[in-house]
Amino acid sequence: MKRTLLITALSSSLFLVGCGEKEESQQDVAIPLVIAKQVTTTSHHQSKSYIGRVQAVEDTTILAQVSGYLKSREFEEGQMVEKGQLLYTIEPSSFQAQLASARASIAQANADLKKAQLDFERGKTLLPQGSISQSEFDALTANLLGSEAQVKAANAQFKLAEVNLSYTQIRAPFSGRISESMVSIGDLVSPQSGILTTIVSLDPVHTSFSVSERERLELGMDRVHGDADSEANAVEVRVILENGQVFEQLGELDYLGNRIDVNTGTIAMRAVVPNPEHRLLPGQHIRVELREKEQHDVIVVPRKAVQTDLEGHFVMVAVSDGMIEQEYVAERHNVTLGPQLDQGVIVTSGLDRQDTIITQGLQRVRNGVSVRIDSPATENHKGG
Repeated sequence: MKRTLLITALSSSLFLVGCGEKEESQQDVAIPLVIAKQVTTTSHHQSKSYIGRVQAVEDTTILAQVSGYLKSREFEEGQMVEKGQLLYTIEPSSFQAQLASARASIAQANADLKKAQLDFERGKTLLPQGSISQSEFDALTANLLGSEAQVKAANAQFKLAEVNLSYTQIRAPFSGRISESMVSIGDLVSPQSGILTTIVSLDPVHTSFSVSERERLELGMDRVHGDADSEANAVEVRVILENGQVFEQLGELDYLGNRIDVNTGTIAMRAVVPNPEHRLLPGQHIRVELREKEQHDVIVVPRKAVQTDLEGHFVMVAVSDGMIEQEYVAERHNVTLGPQLDQGVIVTSGLDRQDTIITQGLQRVRNGVSVRIDSPATENHKGG
């Protein structure tokens, strides 16, 4: 009888121990095992990109200033020309003749002036002696003044003839690339005949774009005094071509509009960009990236840790419950995302630098659920 009671007692003990282990095992299984890591920070240039267009710093049309037959063309169409280079020559013969005539008029006016001066001096001597009347002396004075005026008029005509003769040689006002010629040798050209050709400068070039007032504030350009030099000190400009390639030269802001467009809510901006190899051409579409010169620390999380639903982007943060070691509570944190980096995606709001986010096992996690954190090495070993 005693032996039967002992066997029964041992069996009951084993049964209770087994139930306890089973309950503990079920409890462990009920708490999801996840991998989590603390958020990382990195230095980053805050930037914004905009659609822009390349414009020439200098863009001019070449017109004839005088009328005449086109004698020669001195450039190759589509080539680079230097400032002061001869482009066209208008037949100068008639203008040379006008210059010669003006020179002769000066000589005649000087001769008349000389005679008028002699008559005036003679009259000034004779007037006190009563040899001439006062009216005769007044006439000599008027003649002298008229001769002086004629000399000035002749000199003015001479300068005008010189200017007109210089206009027969049409030269490049600045260095740049010239377009096709709209006229041919032998054509009669004049100021009313229209454009002869055009020239655009290519180094440097302007990039024009518009930014919203909100983005301007985010870039910190409201902290300067509004002049282009101060704006340029705040940000640097990168140009991105249509094929995605980053242009090798950095630019600087050189113009900021003085008002917000009430229709679009944007403000006009412009940057000047060196273009030594002439890769950028006026009219070309580009993307302009404004980037702060000073780096700032930002929070970066793995892209796989970010989930999305109807409320937007969010991550699950593992928060210690303070009671059981190695057990945490998963909390949903709505986040605002920034640009994608090699290390992950920037989170601009919703996380602190001390937060620990869940990166694996998210399919088993809900807001407020308890979780246990496993190390990445253990998880990788189990997966293998």
